[in-house]
This record gives sequence, structure tokens and C-alpha cells, in this order.
Amino acid sequence: MKKKLLVIVLFINSYAVNAQQIIPLYDGTVPNAKATSKKEINENGVYRDVLSPTLEYIKPEKPNGTAVIVIAGGGYGVIVYNGEGLSTAKALAEKGISAFVLKYRLPNDDIMIDKKIGALQDAQQAIKIVRENANKFGIDKNKIGIMGFSAGGHLASTAARHFEKSYIENPNNTSLRPDFQILVYPVITMKDGLTHGGSRDNLIGKNPTAVDIETFSNELQIKNNTPPAYLTHATDDKLVDVDNSISYFENLRKNKVEVEMHIYPKGDHGFIFRHKGWMEPLFDWLKRNNWL
Repeated sequence: MKKKLLVIVLFINSYAVNAQQIIPLYDGTVPNAKATSKKEINENGVYRDVLSPTLEYIKPEKPNGTAVIVIAGGGYGVIVYNGEGLSTAKALAEKGISAFVLKYRLPNDDIMIDKKIGALQDAQQAIKIVRENANKFGIDKNKIGIMGFSAGGHLASTAARHFEKSYIENPNNTSLRPDFQILVYPVITMKDGLTHGGSRDNLIGKNPTAVDIETFSNELQIKNNTPPAYLTHATDDKLVDVDNSISYFENLRKNKVEVEMHIYPKGDHGFIFRHKGWMEPLFDWLKRNNWL
């Protein structure tokens, strides 16, 4: 009996450090959704065919007022939820940052009326929920960042650039602009020769229009009100060319948007699973900007 009690106490103490809460993104009907026979699948922490988008709240033991919405990648075909999402959120929470892992809808004509905007709607809704409930979460509504990996980096940079148009119901006119963006080996462009083909095909189709290519090439959408950015990539990335980050960096710099970039000579795609200290420069950047 004492042994069982000890296990329960240890579990509660562990939960207190990284308390987790699943928050549905929508109360009722999911916008832009179609009726479908598909079922949502979670295989060992990798999602596909997401039908019910959520935020998973990882609460730090001592919140410092900053929040980050974490968006895992997967080529807009799957979501590497545990590997890139939860693991990163827990590392942020250990530093006092309130982290929210986004389970977003993946572009699919079978489940969406317009597959190009479904994931963006979910990212905007996530920002809206966190900002409108800032007091409840114990965060500063002006310290809400967005962080994305690979295709999740494309979604994060899309949310960071397309915030002036609301793709969701927003009766309170809540700001949908992230206060900063963190992009890790991100897909940025949809342009031939540089984009990640699978991400582009899934998002805007195999024969996209020139308008869609330009709209979702985020290096072409930068204005001087774009949120400050932190970029990291590996030179030898064979899946998503490092020039995605470099082109974004250059256009941010030309528009006088604060940006910092760390490029590793080796590490390939998904280097976070091989470089244990990859977050240290990020934490330094967050600290220098009063987000940590």
C-alpha cells in the first residue's frame, strides 16, 4: 500500500512541474471542415488525418510570462508531435516559458473546403486562444511567440506574416500577430528549385497557381511589421535546403526586421535529435529580448 502511495505522490509532483491540459481549438463546428469518413490517427506520437485540432498546454513550475506555440513538422502530411512538439515544449517549460503544442489540421481535400488555409486557421485560432486567456495562463499578452519545425516552420512563418487577415471568426479583433517567431530548419518558399516538394504538393497542390506560389512563399511577404525572428538550420540539410532560411533572413534584414540566425555546418534535417545543445543559442536570444 505504501509503495502505491509513493508512486501516486511522485506522479503528482511530476505533473506539477509539467502540468498538461488539452484545449480544443474550436467550441463546436470546425471552420472550413467537410464531413468525412476518415479517422484521426496517432501512431507513436505521429499524427495524420487530424480532425479535431487542439492545443496541449505544458505549464511551467514558475511561469515567467512568456508563451510559445510549438508547431511540429512532417511535410504537411503528418505531425511529428512528440519528437519535435512535446519534447521542445517541455524544454521551454523548464525555462519558465508556458508552452502550447499545436495539433493542426493537415491539408487534405477530403476533410477541408479549402485545404490551403486550414492549418493557418488553426495557427491563428491558437494565437487567439492564448492571447484572450493570457490572464488565466499567467502570461503577458504581448509576449506570445510561435515556433515551427520544417513544414511546421512554414506554418509558423505563414502565421507570422499573414496576421493582417483573419481566416477565423474574431469578433473581438484580437491581435493574431505573434510577438516573435522561432523557425527551425523551416520550409519557407513555394518557389521551384528551392521549396520542399512534398510540403508544397500537400499544401497548394501539384499544379499550383502563380498567385498561390507567391502567397505562400513567405520570404516574399515580409513587411517591416513582421515579428522578430530566430532561425536555425544545417548547411548540409538534404531535405529542406538551407537557402530557405537564408532567403528569409535576407528579406527580413532588408525590411529592417530584427533577425538572428544560427547555421550548423553539419546535422542534416532534424538535427535537433542529434545536437543536444541546439537550444542554448535560442535561450540566449530569448533572454536578450526579455522573453526569458
